[in-house]
Amino acid sequence: MKKLLILSMSLFAAMMLRAESQTITSPDGKTELAVELEGGKAFYSVKYEGKQMIERSALGIMTNMGDFTQGLKAEKGLPEQRTNGTFGGHKHSYTMQNTKASKGYYDYKFYGLSLKNDKEQKINICFEVSDNNVVFWYSIPQHKDAGGIVITGEASSFKLPEGTTTFITPQSDPMVGWMRTKPSYEEGYSLDGQMTQRSHYGRGYTFPALFRVKDDGWVLISESGNDSHYVGCRLSDYNPEYGYKVEFPMEGESNGWGSTSASVPFRTNTPNKTARTPVRTITVGKTLKPIVETTIAYDVVQPKYEPSQVYKPGRYTWSWLVWQDNSINYNDQIEFIDLAGAMGYEYCLVDAAWDTKIGYKKIEELSRYAQSKGVRLLLWYNSNGSFNDAPQSPKHLMDNAPARRREMEWMQRAGIAGIKVDFFAGDKQHTMKLYEDILTDANDFGLQVIFHGCTLPRGWERMYPNFVSSEAVLASENVFFSEYAAKNEAKDLTIHPFCRNAVASMDWGGTIMNKYLSKDNKSRHPRHTTDIFEMAAAITIQTSIQCIAIQPNNLTELPEFELDFLKKVPTTWDETQYIDGYPGKYVVLARRHGTDWYVAGLNAEKEEKKLSLNLPQFAGRTVNYYVDDAKKGPQLQQLKVEEDGTAKVTIQPNGGIILTR
Repeated sequence: MKKLLILSMSLFAAMMLRAESQTITSPDGKTELAVELEGGKAFYSVKYEGKQMIERSALGIMTNMGDFTQGLKAEKGLPEQRTNGTFGGHKHSYTMQNTKASKGYYDYKFYGLSLKNDKEQKINICFEVSDNNVVFWYSIPQHKDAGGIVITGEASSFKLPEGTTTFITPQSDPMVGWMRTKPSYEEGYSLDGQMTQRSHYGRGYTFPALFRVKDDGWVLISESGNDSHYVGCRLSDYNPEYGYKVEFPMEGESNGWGSTSASVPFRTNTPNKTARTPVRTITVGKTLKPIVETTIAYDVVQPKYEPSQVYKPGRYTWSWLVWQDNSINYNDQIEFIDLAGAMGYEYCLVDAAWDTKIGYKKIEELSRYAQSKGVRLLLWYNSNGSFNDAPQSPKHLMDNAPARRREMEWMQRAGIAGIKVDFFAGDKQHTMKLYEDILTDANDFGLQVIFHGCTLPRGWERMYPNFVSSEAVLASENVFFSEYAAKNEAKDLTIHPFCRNAVASMDWGGTIMNKYLSKDNKSRHPRHTTDIFEMAAAITIQTSIQCIAIQPNNLTELPEFELDFLKKVPTTWDETQYIDGYPGKYVVLARRHGTDWYVAGLNAEKEEKKLSLNLPQFAGRTVNYYVDDAKKGPQLQQLKVEEDGTAKVTIQPNGGIILTR
């Protein structure tokens, strides 16, 4: 009897140990998640190929119903299926046309930790582990008859190993910058920065965040699935105790209007009537390849509605970038419509104040004229008129449903293809709802949507089929405004393929072909990148509707081979491959459109970059080689790739290369 009692106690202790500590590995066995419960608190950590990528980091949320960050005890493990019941099993595939790959395939292992707090209230912490990715979210079963739960904050953190360096961009103070329009995700990046360095504003950092874990590998942290039922989050400043913690919006955003908390409904269409948070995503790898190629932001979300029509990708011309405000008139827009027609482009963007400078009737005329040239118009709108001081019109139209739907109905009648909506400046829940409302209504009227002055898109390309891209980056307009930004263009565009553009489409705002940032192409400051750099950037920048900021004068000034390339450059990709690079120094990517491969490289360093590239897709073939010659300038040459796929190339400082067949 005594032996039986001892054996029973041993078995009970072993069961408790399993409940308190669990390890889950990815299908390929290289990514390892450890989940622990100790002292009433939940933790996780992540390894890749045995190397620590994320050290022991906190889990949990604070709510109006109870505290789920401490006093926790395990109840039971969850069954290995998604708690929201949207799809079962451990694998699924999907198709898209507006991201870095046309097909997604997600193979993962699920683990759910079911906990109770000291009030006996339940929470589930859900994890999925796939090759090179770990994601987690919180699922809260309905408490009594409550309709929803208010989440006031998270304990969720990311503790990187000591010695990790950072490639991150700070969150701005609220209501600062031009016409008090920040935060707008338009700050500069650290390059191999120190974790201990305080962020510029002391407000932490925006998603995504890229880290180099010494010589062991890379970590990319972001979030996905944020919609009208949550806030947009960010990371805190570094704390040696817990690393970086998830932070909610700042009180001062949107002129101080709106809560910083998230009000989340209990969803009656789920088995347990659960409320759930967005997904935190962690991508890890020995090299930058899984960072650049990850599709995790799209893998973990589902479409919210069906597209009302087949939305067409393409290129657009844009007068405002170089010709600025004075170009918003009927005759100048005719020039840029003609330019789009001559280049075979699908769209022309008419920027701010068209409603007063051109007028609705004349816009209808412009739209008819554009369609006669095979071009459709995109129109600029102010997102609101009260959250900041941005004066540009049309405003007070996108922020309320009756006016918004009337406007969109008019656009549908006028043959307008899409809208660019600007100046949001905040991540509070009401702003996230505004994004969703604009997208949903726009789909009803067959309109595609680009956002500027805005937050990072978080899985939106899949969630909202008419969403194209967002700015959320220090974009091309700054190349016009400042020679400092022009000198840093190459550096900026060699950062984003590894972080900002790795997790979401990015509207940089223009492949610039003028030598000088002026209408006459002779005055103001020069562009500091080469023509081939700008052409290659049209490939390294990913968005399904790409701005090619060609100017009317470029039709007679550019070499014919440059114009021919710009007429044919695709904007949608079936496959993306990382070839080589380092954030802020250089990048080489390969993208496939149908059966055609495009390899593009950018060099931001002061010396020429000689590279030996592994390009099996071109093995033994002769390819078109767009390259900068240090003496002769931009050239179109032929390059024979070795039988083993080796291609030896040279990228000039602030220059680029393109290889294609």
